[in-house]
Amino acid sequence: MKKYLFSIIVLLLIFGNSCKNLDVAPSDAISTETLITTTDGLTNALNGAYALFKDHITFNGTIDQNNMYLRQFYHLSDFASDDIVCGQVTTDPLFYSFSLGHSPSQGNTRYFWYVSYKIITGVNTVIEAVEKSGTQDPAKLQLLGECYFLRAFCHFNLVRLFGKPYSVDPAADGIILRTNLTDPSKKKRATVAEVYDAVIADAEKAASLMTQPRTVQYASKEAAWALLSRVNLYKEDNQKAIEYANMVINSKRFSLATAATYPSMFANAQTSTETIFCIAFTPVDDYGKFGSIASMIYSDGNSGWGEEYASSSLRNVMSKHPEDVRWSYIVPLKDSNGIIQKKNGIEVYYISKFSFQGGLPNLSSPIMFRLSEMYLNRAEAEAKLSNAGAALDDVDMIRKNRGLESSLYNKTLPSGYSALDVVLEEKRIEMAFEGHRTYDVYRNKRAMNKAYWGYHLAGLKETDIDLSKTPSGYANLSVNYTNPRVIYFVPIDEVLSNPLATQNQ
Repeated sequence: MKKYLFSIIVLLLIFGNSCKNLDVAPSDAISTETLITTTDGLTNALNGAYALFKDHITFNGTIDQNNMYLRQFYHLSDFASDDIVCGQVTTDPLFYSFSLGHSPSQGNTRYFWYVSYKIITGVNTVIEAVEKSGTQDPAKLQLLGECYFLRAFCHFNLVRLFGKPYSVDPAADGIILRTNLTDPSKKKRATVAEVYDAVIADAEKAASLMTQPRTVQYASKEAAWALLSRVNLYKEDNQKAIEYANMVINSKRFSLATAATYPSMFANAQTSTETIFCIAFTPVDDYGKFGSIASMIYSDGNSGWGEEYASSSLRNVMSKHPEDVRWSYIVPLKDSNGIIQKKNGIEVYYISKFSFQGGLPNLSSPIMFRLSEMYLNRAEAEAKLSNAGAALDDVDMIRKNRGLESSLYNKTLPSGYSALDVVLEEKRIEMAFEGHRTYDVYRNKRAMNKAYWGYHLAGLKETDIDLSKTPSGYANLSVNYTNPRVIYFVPIDEVLSNPLATQNQ
């Protein structure tokens, strides 16, 4: 029994489509003894976990090319924001993020829940095996720390999607915590506060264990600090958010991309000076229009569906500074006369942040944490601590590296803005399309203003409404943080198999 205990991780991680062309029987499984006595065994197991963020794996007996952790990660967050406009009705469940027509049976949330716990179960297997061995080998402890980081990262992403913001109701139901292999399958949801506590504990432990140098496609102590800065900011522990942001900034391992290097940063994420942690894709992982992250938001005419665009709301915010290099990721579709084209009454502005690695239009290595966020985390925390000057200084650090040297705040708030307003607007532009916007709005107890034409206005046509009159009867024109649909329903699979898991209202 012990010899083949680790077959679970082979099934869950290593050969769960992360070695795409291998057929491996359970008798080929790595034994527990091999796992804990060889660095190679640990590395192989962990590589399987990383691969699950990007692989298309079997779910409900089939492989759907649209099912991929990162694809759902971005769609479930960004497509519910005011940064991306829905260009047409689609049967892809991504549509529900725009329309807020959520259901417990929608395929993207079900898959995201499934693959998240698949990763968590896999790293729990490694954690248990390594900790039972009592090893003090720094190389193995590094890999153990990476497992703790991945568990924290997955739990946190789950609670952001399925639990209310901590600042709104920390006692609300969060998600099911899975921190060991002996948990009963039927288990109630932990509160949001309990999930945050577990995430922080795991990330702190991860940081203490990771002492070996690894490239940015793997977790590191700096990545754990970056996660801790983000989690504490969401928790509104502003001093802790600043402390961990400072640890990353002061590590001197990273530097901000400049106005010259920013336009190519995302296509070269693995070598960018700003990347703290990314999910590494290779040309083998180029899924084209089928299941890639870029496929719905970019098209060169031959590759990608290109059905969703940068919203007029975001472009209006950015229009103050046409010299801002961040415009490089917003690509207008123009005809031969230079006229911007429209589809369904919506101007087509493609988004290329997830394109052009190796020149391929649908390939990138998505950045999960980067240095700019640390400056912006620190700025938001400083703003909330009434240190407006410090907050504006951090914002200016970003701006002067984005071609805005002549438009710095220099510790002076613009008329009608609070320091928090400035920080959130800057973060909206800097981190656009990277999975932050919805959380930044709702955890700060604000409303998402979506008063522009798009198919988030379910059941209407452009000619049906006059947005200049801001009528009150249109669903999803403005989404307040109290709206129950700012989070998703717990997938039906969990609720049916686990009667202790309560459903969101």
